[in-house]
Amino acid sequence: MHTRWAFNYAQVKHNQPDKTPRAEEPAAIYGLADPKGERPLGIGETVESIRHGLPMVEFEGLDKLLGIGAEPLAKHLGISRSTLVRRRKSGRLDMQESDRLLRYARLFARASSVLGGEAEARDWLQAPARALDYETPLHFAETEAGAREVENVLGRIEYGVFS
Repeated sequence: MHTRWAFNYAQVKHNQPDKTPRAEEPAAIYGLADPKGERPLGIGETVESIRHGLPMVEFEGLDKLLGIGAEPLAKHLGISRSTLVRRRKSGRLDMQESDRLLRYARLFARASSVLGGEAEARDWLQAPARALDYETPLHFAETEAGAREVENVLGRIEYGVFS
């Protein structure tokens, strides 16, 4: 069973088959598709989608991928509990929240690719890492500079450099 969210999603590839439901990741990481899935959106259209705010269904999709719960995810995205309630009512994130959401989706996709699967990515993103001053990658990535360092650590893991 695959979950399908507002934007066209590309399935994360796995090296080994399993029978658990597989979450999908936003194609926004590699280039969004239009809502009908007919053609990839250009970077300008992707930026415009972020400027208008992504639909809350994108938040729910990332919540399912990370498996941490809506309130912890909202905290990582800089969204208070009351703002989360308002966003659910309006059905849209604002521009900054949308940008941060795509940051975490990008990191999840990268971790899934490097570590060999979604479960491994979820575990790694939630475990304190020595290379990140013993913070979890999810916490460290709350800033763009932190997210870039998480990507650097994943790159070192991918190439077998001790981290």
